[in-house]
Amino acid sequence: MSHKADATDDSGGTSTPTTHWLFGDQLGPHFTRPGTTGPRHDTPLLMIEARSVLRRRRFHRAKAHLVLSAIRHRAAELGDRVRYVKAETYRQGLREAAVVGDITVHHPTSHAALDFVSSLPGVRVLPARGFLVPNDDFATWAKGHGSTRLRHEDFYRWVRRGGGILMNGDEPAGGHWNFDTDNREAPPKGAATLDLPSPYRPQEDDIDAEVREDLDRWERAGDVSFVGKDGPRRFPATRREALAALDRFIEHRLPTFGAYEDAILTADPVMSHSLLSAPLNLGLLDPDECVQRAEAAWRSGQAPINSVEGFVRQIAGWREYVWHLYWYFERDYRDRNALRHHAPVPDWFAELDADAVQARCLSTVLGQVRATGWTHHIPRLMVLGSHALQRGWDPAAVTDWFHRCFVDAYDWVMVPNVVGMSQFADGGRMTTKPYTSGGAYVNRMSDLCGPCAYDPKHRTGDDACPYSGGYWAFLHRHRTVLERNARMVRAVRGLDRLTDLDELLAQQARVRDEAP
Repeated sequence: MSHKADATDDSGGTSTPTTHWLFGDQLGPHFTRPGTTGPRHDTPLLMIEARSVLRRRRFHRAKAHLVLSAIRHRAAELGDRVRYVKAETYRQGLREAAVVGDITVHHPTSHAALDFVSSLPGVRVLPARGFLVPNDDFATWAKGHGSTRLRHEDFYRWVRRGGGILMNGDEPAGGHWNFDTDNREAPPKGAATLDLPSPYRPQEDDIDAEVREDLDRWERAGDVSFVGKDGPRRFPATRREALAALDRFIEHRLPTFGAYEDAILTADPVMSHSLLSAPLNLGLLDPDECVQRAEAAWRSGQAPINSVEGFVRQIAGWREYVWHLYWYFERDYRDRNALRHHAPVPDWFAELDADAVQARCLSTVLGQVRATGWTHHIPRLMVLGSHALQRGWDPAAVTDWFHRCFVDAYDWVMVPNVVGMSQFADGGRMTTKPYTSGGAYVNRMSDLCGPCAYDPKHRTGDDACPYSGGYWAFLHRHRTVLERNARMVRAVRGLDRLTDLDELLAQQARVRDEAP
């Protein structure tokens, strides 16, 4: 069995004129390459820049700049082959394009976009590209697991077996399916940074300047509004830049990725992380080439197995898993709220006001998001998401915040990641326990706590860590549900040993809506 999505040809076998429509996250050559379900090499292309997308949400300014820059760069590369239309909406853009004949488009990456293109006469939706596993294959796998126990580890092993990824015959490379125990190191003591070569940084050009001028003009006119800061661009906007970023990561940063992938250093927010999620989710890189490059680095002795497996797990495992769960779960999955959290996201968080926050971990991470629209997965999960979970914020609002504020975020990315993983709003359908902790975890895995005004060992008092107090308040609030969870029962029983629980709960009630 091979999971590889098709890449061999479809011209449609008809003389009817056909135009192929590229969405703004379908920018790599694998979206225009001929295949059993793809355009011919000479098929005319259509791209639509719809300003209504930026009006619907207050996106991070750096995200708006990156996406528009990437779309316009791709249109410039395609030259006369593409009809590039700037319009208020996609529907208006289609009218202005005045396409003669049928239109094809590869499966879009959100339910709303799929519903839209499916409703259009003369538009044929082709299977998705940019992922390793076809949707029908995932549905078959899920059915074989009873559709209820859809655990990431099972899926990940199935993908590796089917694709021959990091395998030695029938056995996993290195003798183990995962090297998690090797990849949970705290940061080196006393180190401010990992002292690694910096990640790839693109050079802006005239297209970037044009995009920035347009965003400035639209913002001044009141047409759009943003959060966060913009510039200079940190992430690839072209295929050439994306390949350069992949090269630099594989050659200079992958060897040290594994051990410290869960660690946080204040002065080194990137550490060994690849920064490839943005170009992957724009379609500038194909996951198969990323996985193959990483495996080749291990087989040639350039990188250790724990680092390579950790990186492969992120792409062939978690990214694929999230994509398929987005489509496999019901449409109303995004509205799940098993813990009945309804508190609004406070203004200081919504506006990325890191200066309003005293807790050093939260202020630092929020500041990184404000400045760049990015942090790696542990700050997202264990600082930002954990705080939202402990405070009982509405998971739909938290999902929207992540979608708007991260450069690599799309609907398919954030609905499972936030509703299922971060906020446990599906009641355990995607993950086996809530991902939250007291300040001790952040203290162990980072250098953030030392100079903080709060003490991770204190649950109450003026110097009480908001995570330490928040953790126990969360367990108390949901004790009836969580004590039935085998992975949480020991933690929940810890509530009975707290002599200051009443004081802790009263303090948490007072500070619940405040910036910690």
